[in-house]
Amino acid sequence: MARKVSVLPVLRVYSKHTARYPVAALLAVSFAVLAKVIDVIVPLYYKRFFDLVATSVPGPAAASALVSVLVVIFLLLLSRMLSRRVNTFATIWLEPRVMRDLAQTCFSYLIDHSYSFFANSFTGSLVRRLNRLSRSYEDVLDRFLFDIIPLVVTLLGIIVVLFLRNAWLGVIFLIWTFLVLGLQLAIARINFRNNLLSSEKDSEATGVLSDSLANDMTVKIFTGEAHERGLYAAVSEALSNLRYKSWLFGSYVDAVQSVLMIGIEFVLMYAGIVLWRDGALTIGDFALIQAYLIAAIEQLWNFGNIIRRLYEAFADSTEMVDILDLPHEIQDRLHAGTLAVAQGGIEFKSVDFNFSETRSVLKDFNLSIKGKEKVALVGPSGAGKTTITKLLFRFHDVTAGGIFIDGQNIASVTQESLRWNMALVPQEPILFHRTLMENIRYGRRDATDEEVRGAAKQAHCEEFIANTPYGYETYVGERGIKLSGGERQRIAIARAILKDAPILVLDEATSSLDSESEALIQDALTRLMEGKTVIAIAHRLSTVMRMDRIIVIEGGKVVTSGTHDELLRHEGGLYKKLWEIQAGGFITGDGA
Repeated sequence: MARKVSVLPVLRVYSKHTARYPVAALLAVSFAVLAKVIDVIVPLYYKRFFDLVATSVPGPAAASALVSVLVVIFLLLLSRMLSRRVNTFATIWLEPRVMRDLAQTCFSYLIDHSYSFFANSFTGSLVRRLNRLSRSYEDVLDRFLFDIIPLVVTLLGIIVVLFLRNAWLGVIFLIWTFLVLGLQLAIARINFRNNLLSSEKDSEATGVLSDSLANDMTVKIFTGEAHERGLYAAVSEALSNLRYKSWLFGSYVDAVQSVLMIGIEFVLMYAGIVLWRDGALTIGDFALIQAYLIAAIEQLWNFGNIIRRLYEAFADSTEMVDILDLPHEIQDRLHAGTLAVAQGGIEFKSVDFNFSETRSVLKDFNLSIKGKEKVALVGPSGAGKTTITKLLFRFHDVTAGGIFIDGQNIASVTQESLRWNMALVPQEPILFHRTLMENIRYGRRDATDEEVRGAAKQAHCEEFIANTPYGYETYVGERGIKLSGGERQRIAIARAILKDAPILVLDEATSSLDSESEALIQDALTRLMEGKTVIAIAHRLSTVMRMDRIIVIEGGKVVTSGTHDELLRHEGGLYKKLWEIQAGGFITGDGA
């Protein structure tokens, strides 16, 4: 269901960005006004021209007077043309800059949202919302400069002139103007709800499309093509129905407008005849009235479409503005310090963490890791191992308690300094659709090509890079799809090597490797871990046997800890049970 949305937040965002270019904005608005003022003035001279024709005796004097009026009309039309050109050039200069700024503002704010925000959002929908906000600005500004300002100036000018000519003409036109404008605004507000529903359904359709295409392999493996077609067809059909209702509603409005336009033509001209009969109007006044009627009807006929397009643009913009108004879940504290890591000691003190009111993951969790100590977190799925590392990176904030690095509460330092001092090798690395060189260099973006190649060599990436079409300049595809899982993981390891952070987190870092590749990577990881505090999450226990300490976690709490040999001596212990379950696989598959 669409929520009630005001256009004011959208206008606030637009005006803030437009105000960065005051000269261009002033030129665009002022010359738009000037051009329409001239449009209102020109018919007055045509009135004078026809009055001269009707009342003057043909001859040189009359012809001279008529030529003088034509010269004034020519100069006015020339001035109008120049005003429109200045207005157009100022608008052309202004719009792309503001659209660029809007896109950059949205991206900058969007990318600072939390891990949870992106986990709960379709990437395709977010991209769509960002693009629609910046593109809608063009439509809104065009409607304002080329439709709203001309309409207001034209109607005010006509009303003033008609009142000066005859009060009855002014009253008739004023009443009709309020009637048409009031009807159009009321109808547009009614239809805005449908426009907003259409915008939301369009974002939903984009999300479904993006999700299906991004998971193309899963679709094919499970023969889900027909299912995905059905999902997209359903949301597309809903969007089509909403658009049909909106456009059908618009056609009814046009029918009502036609009646009003015909009515004013008859009423105003009939009033003119009555006034002409009484000697209150001249032939030139009829030309003036007709010129004004044509101008007013042209402006007002499009007013409904203008308002509908404006509301559609506002509806398109609303979803992104809502995100801009949504506070970041994870924020740096005021005057947050910079994390300084000397030893890399990590301590979780009485940490509670809840994903929701009903889902508690950690309860009174305590863990102390010495500087440069290598520890492994093991335990059954759902025990909270990955959550612990996400809290350490401050992807989530703890519900209670605190996490400290070298005695510094991570909530009191900047997120940038915190994460700069840590490196992560995830279980499922996702790469940018950029070159291999750019993906590895992301670990330290000021690294030289030689440093990148050195990190790649240590991570044993060169073996497969040498077989790619363009070497380090080969593009890896969206999310790294052109590489195997093991190759992506080696790129992630190369990033971590290049970053050389004092704290290293390994989330099942060798899970996607075959035995031969794992042996190579284990050697690289051994060198990578030297002199660092290391937290390794492992489901394959053979990968953590040589860690300084193994911490067994179950139900969000530390059950026990010790070395591999110490934990195996605990009869009935969870670690020994896990080891016995996997031991056969180690002997036959992992070679441990």
